[in-house]
Amino acid sequence: MRCIAVVVLPCAVAVVVHLWLTATPTTTSLGTTDSDEELPSYELLVGVLSARHHHDLRQAIRDTWLGYLKDHPEFQHRVGVKFIVGEHGCPIPEEDREDPYSCSLLNLTQPAMGQDEEAELEMVRVSDSGALMVSEVSSVALDFKVLHPVVITRLGVFPGGPAYLLPANVTVKLHQLDQEEAVVMARFSALSTGTKLNGVWYKPVEQFILPKGFEGTLVWESASPAGLTQINSSLFVELDTGGGVLKLGSIAEGILPHRSALGFPGLAGGFTFTIYEREALAGLLQGRAARVGLHAAGLRRQDASLRRESLEHGDMVLVDVVDTYRSVPTKLLQFYKWSVRNAGFSLLLKTDDDCYIDVDAVLMKIDHKGLRRNNSWWGNFRQSWAVDRIGKWQELEYPSPAYPAFACGSGYVVSRDLVQWLATNADKLKAYQGEDVSMGIWMAAVGPDKYQDPAWLCEKECYLDMLSSPQHTPEELRVLWATKRLCGDPCGCPWGH
Repeated sequence: MRCIAVVVLPCAVAVVVHLWLTATPTTTSLGTTDSDEELPSYELLVGVLSARHHHDLRQAIRDTWLGYLKDHPEFQHRVGVKFIVGEHGCPIPEEDREDPYSCSLLNLTQPAMGQDEEAELEMVRVSDSGALMVSEVSSVALDFKVLHPVVITRLGVFPGGPAYLLPANVTVKLHQLDQEEAVVMARFSALSTGTKLNGVWYKPVEQFILPKGFEGTLVWESASPAGLTQINSSLFVELDTGGGVLKLGSIAEGILPHRSALGFPGLAGGFTFTIYEREALAGLLQGRAARVGLHAAGLRRQDASLRRESLEHGDMVLVDVVDTYRSVPTKLLQFYKWSVRNAGFSLLLKTDDDCYIDVDAVLMKIDHKGLRRNNSWWGNFRQSWAVDRIGKWQELEYPSPAYPAFACGSGYVVSRDLVQWLATNADKLKAYQGEDVSMGIWMAAVGPDKYQDPAWLCEKECYLDMLSSPQHTPEELRVLWATKRLCGDPCGCPWGH
């Protein structure tokens, strides 16, 4: 009975997720101005991207440069500041997510009954040779991600030719994504076919534990024409992911290869694997229901705390997104939509809640550099920044090897007409892996006038003339501001000052 309960847990979690999202209010009423009221009007509107749980960082900003603006007789009318916060927390506990950056359920199921720790699983079985076809390419690749540790035991190829043997030499390699050297490999030929099992030729390989989060590519290569045999993706093929411990890439026909792909997407063989630490996997699944309940209670407390904070300070816009790293581009677009509907402004400054901002210097440059103009984007731009294929900044859907120019996220300023364009097209713009590179891609369609200024720092550094500096703790933000107010230099005062 216990095993049955564990198997249905992913469905139960999905129901909890649905109920949570439908039960949580979906309006941005805490940050919306009534349509009958006169809109507040500023020269500069500042949007500070902030995670739900970053109360201490928001308070540090209120205690430093935001408090200064509010108390300044002139600046309090020139500048408005809003923290941009996702209205919904992710209802899935961190231990039950595919990765720390999204809100995707780690959709695992209980290992099959009666299988021991060393039981081998076959990723693919070919029961009907009609499911195979001669490949038109010399290199085929399958991307995959490990969601619970596994051990790859054998690599395999599909047979070909009238006798379903191997008509040519084939090499099978397992790579970690973006690594040239193979982790393991196997070579097949007509004279060295290996062992046939359920329609696949296999050879054993040196065994390594692939940890959770490992992202790899399985590559089949043959120098001979028609040397590879592929699965016909238009037919039903049974793939075994070990109950979700593996997440396989698409093998559908017509998929565009990624810029650094080692072959055309498809399946020209398979592999066998064992699930590492099955008991730990079972324990993870058995504890899921309790974790979901505790996490939901924590989110309710967080919701109440955010509403109290917003009512107390009146400086938060809660936008209708689930607040995770992957949702930040959508979160920014939602704020742009809010801003054009709820505030008058000429310029908009985007920053993050861990950033020091020298508001005096920003306003002085606006006055002295003639930056009040349409179609303008003022920031410190990264040029020809390589697209990452793995890790936190993984981007698999942008096909080029490098991003268009984009401004560093610690601070940049755009004119209202650009914000208006973004807000108008928000529902059509694709969100990529981060808000800064997404902004660069979106703006490439418009061609704004870029004003390059290295004073918007991209890394955690300190200079006398900097406009912004990122990646600070609440205490560091207070120290930078206090030092700036004391002697005019946030990086430190002269000895004896």
